[in-house]
Amino acid sequence: MVVIFDDELFPRQQRELERFFGEDVKILDRTALILDIFAQHAQTREGKLQVELAQLEYRLPRLTRMWTHLVRQAGGRAGGSSGGVGLRGPGETQLETDRREINRRIAQVKDQLESVRAHRERHRAKRQQTELQVVAIVGYTNAGKSSLLNRISGADVYSADMLFATLDPTTRVVNMPGGREVLFTDTVGFIQKLPPEIVAAFRATLEEISNADILLHVVDVTHPNVNEQIEAVEDTLAELGVDHLPTVIALNKIDLLPEDEEFDLEIVDLDHPAVLVSARTGAGIEPLLAALEAAMTQYLEPLHVLLPYQRGDLLSLIYERGQVDDESHSAEGVEIFGRIPPRLVPYFSEYVLPI
Repeated sequence: MVVIFDDELFPRQQRELERFFGEDVKILDRTALILDIFAQHAQTREGKLQVELAQLEYRLPRLTRMWTHLVRQAGGRAGGSSGGVGLRGPGETQLETDRREINRRIAQVKDQLESVRAHRERHRAKRQQTELQVVAIVGYTNAGKSSLLNRISGADVYSADMLFATLDPTTRVVNMPGGREVLFTDTVGFIQKLPPEIVAAFRATLEEISNADILLHVVDVTHPNVNEQIEAVEDTLAELGVDHLPTVIALNKIDLLPEDEEFDLEIVDLDHPAVLVSARTGAGIEPLLAALEAAMTQYLEPLHVLLPYQRGDLLSLIYERGQVDDESHSAEGVEIFGRIPPRLVPYFSEYVLPI
């Protein structure tokens, strides 16, 4: 028998509950359950390391309860404290050994994750050299983020009707209707009361969101608690410091709505442009991409430059990554009024004219 609590239990609370229910009943709190699901779904080296770190840091303060039977045998008191002078027994010794071993393993995992993080940072820097804008797909777990990425990009990212099916970020290039290429990155799903151990352990993964230019927030419109899920995602984005980014909402799974009912947008609390879509059937994908392009254009910075004719590379860059509003030619070169992503502005610094 298992008793699950929808909140995180303090170690002392967990010990008292175990005494109350008896040895035949397993006590799990919200964090332990989520970490257990994560452990089942972790596939890559990074994902497994992140889950292991979160599990170790969760278990460390709870080691005492694991060795109470040895402490009692040694004459000590439950909780690992000594029963008196000369009564320091094998239970407490085992507890200290186990604690040292877990601390040692935590240090090892953190070192390995830093190595993975540095490797990811190099890949991210290489991606940024292409100067492509990045769309980070965020949302509540099981909202259909990976399925939507598959539909938009034609990729084969693993997706399933389960919690936290995706733990590792996946990036794909997508050709937008206007002709520009954009990177779409799928990320780990959020959940209400996201345990701090998970936020800390998945720092490298969540950094993909902080490096995005725009957010695509995927929402399951069929869920009875849709507004609470939207709020949970927005709270997590605020905690990560990315709630200022331009955002488009994809109201997903409209294919599961009753056919004779038209979805009422007023039943959901929306602070950003929203589009009804179905990742399964493809309905609404074109309007969604158009909304993303409009949000990207709004994000672009105005630019007025006079480019020498020999800088055709910069002219191509504006057309490929930005938007040209007006172009004229003279003996000095090509004069452009347009808009470009903020990260491209330094490339044009020596050719800028007053706007």
